[in-house]
Amino acid sequence: MTFRQFAFNNVFRNKRLYVAYFLSSLFTVMVFFTFSIFANHPALTSDMHNAVATSMSTAAWIIYIFSMFFVLYSMSAFLQSRKREFGVLMIQGMTARQVRSMVFLENMVIGFFATLCGILFGLVFAKAILLLAENVLLIEETLYFYVPLKAIVMTFVSFMLLFIVISFFITVVLRTGKLVTLIKANQMSKGEPKASILITLFSIVLIAVGYGIALWVKGAQVVVALMPVVIIVTIGTYFFFTQLSVYAIRRLKINKSLFWKKTNMLLFSDLSFRMKDNARSFFMVAMISTVAFSAIGSLYAVQSIVIDGYEKTNPYSFTYERIEGDERSKTVEQDLQTIESIFAEQGIDTERADTALRYFDLGLEYIWIVFKQSDYNELVGLLGEESVQVAKGEAVNVYYDGKTSTLVGDRLEKRAKGKTIELSNRSVQVVDQFTSDAVAPFSSVLVMNDADYEQLPKPTSKSLLYTWQSSAATSELIEVAKTVQQQVPGYYFSAVDFSVYEISQMYGPILFVGLFIGIVFFVSAGSFLYFRLYSDIDHDKHKFKAIGKLGLTTQELKKVLNRQIALLFFTPIVVALVHGAVALTALSNMFGKTY
Repeated sequence: MTFRQFAFNNVFRNKRLYVAYFLSSLFTVMVFFTFSIFANHPALTSDMHNAVATSMSTAAWIIYIFSMFFVLYSMSAFLQSRKREFGVLMIQGMTARQVRSMVFLENMVIGFFATLCGILFGLVFAKAILLLAENVLLIEETLYFYVPLKAIVMTFVSFMLLFIVISFFITVVLRTGKLVTLIKANQMSKGEPKASILITLFSIVLIAVGYGIALWVKGAQVVVALMPVVIIVTIGTYFFFTQLSVYAIRRLKINKSLFWKKTNMLLFSDLSFRMKDNARSFFMVAMISTVAFSAIGSLYAVQSIVIDGYEKTNPYSFTYERIEGDERSKTVEQDLQTIESIFAEQGIDTERADTALRYFDLGLEYIWIVFKQSDYNELVGLLGEESVQVAKGEAVNVYYDGKTSTLVGDRLEKRAKGKTIELSNRSVQVVDQFTSDAVAPFSSVLVMNDADYEQLPKPTSKSLLYTWQSSAATSELIEVAKTVQQQVPGYYFSAVDFSVYEISQMYGPILFVGLFIGIVFFVSAGSFLYFRLYSDIDHDKHKFKAIGKLGLTTQELKKVLNRQIALLFFTPIVVALVHGAVALTALSNMFGKTY
């Protein structure tokens, strides 16, 4: 048997040892290949969807870069668990150079088959993923299945190059060490885990200060505090796993009533060692998972804030506005007839209100829109709001108080109650103020009695506003808006449902890419944990077999093992969830919105 045959057979005869590394590599290949299918899809390479294709390509290479570090870490953890095997081979006469050559060949075999299988699995699930993307991206064209030759070649070449580079790098830095160290790698005592009380307190203070700042700052201050908070919490999290967790377990061991209860002695004694050994891995998992949770949550939150803010500040189904005296003012009636005829053709029932928007300089600090009572009542009637009655000599200040996102601007207006407005032959007192959704698209609104309104001075500017309200289905309103905008300029006509649809189309690719990258980060974090726990599996078998001889039942051993694995696996995830919750709360503070 040649040396190459030995390395090849070593892989296929030890499937259990290699399967975790193989599956993690396969997953990264499959995700990259899936993104490549999107980026090179004919339906996305048109000019209309060029931004979508570009975002997909960028995301694919981000995943590729991350895959490089993930595969490198996976390979390092895999080789760490094989020290005893290397020692046995060296006893049989294998040189350190041959060990490196064997590792290189094994990794190339695994990388080759992981790449092929990743491409095959990507092809199998491609249609299902394309259907998902079609719905998320809100693309009108069908993302049909096609043979992605370019994606296949790019994926195969990229990952074979990746495995060659990483395998070469590993063999260069691989240190076999002394035989006795290799043979007894899993048996050497690591000493009692120790933790400093000062560093433990320091970690608590850092995390508390970071959380406090993140939850305290508001608005634009969140952006300023972002980097300091990230640095503080990151350092605090590192000491949390390396010091605080070990210290907490030691304190639990001091509590005799708890430590001596049933199998807790076995649980806590072994847990302190494993927590100390895996502290850095847990820290990495916690931070990667935090990035994944925060990215997904932030992208979804921003999209929701933009859409919610737009819907709140656009309460009417359709609006058509023209500035009086502009070059196309002569086509108003023609445009209105076109709009109404399209509504009738597509069977959309609407209620319409025509309003003149007049802007006045009334000496109240800035320009105000003034409605006469009859026009205002017609406008609010579309939204089902109560009409208002204004007496002569009086006016009311109407403002929108809907807590909109700062992305579209706050609409909380200055109050004019108690101020006096001078007309041509008398004065008007602003006697009341109230809120209304009807004025959400406007600002600084006053409502006057019709008679008083006629006595106002000449307005600084004037526009004509036509609004329609409909109870038709959202899909029908979108189709109608598309038809209207083909015949009426979009800067005059707008439809809230169609605008929300366009916003969703714009944010869809970003959300989809962020979701996939978040999933990659999260699954990779889980793989880190799995590798750390998997590398100790042989040692755990011998340990629990010896403990079983002392009299513990199989049920008790399972209970201890399940509790220990649960604590080790879920502690970083729980920490990441808490970090992510604080990050998203800070995001909501920045936008002045509560979720």
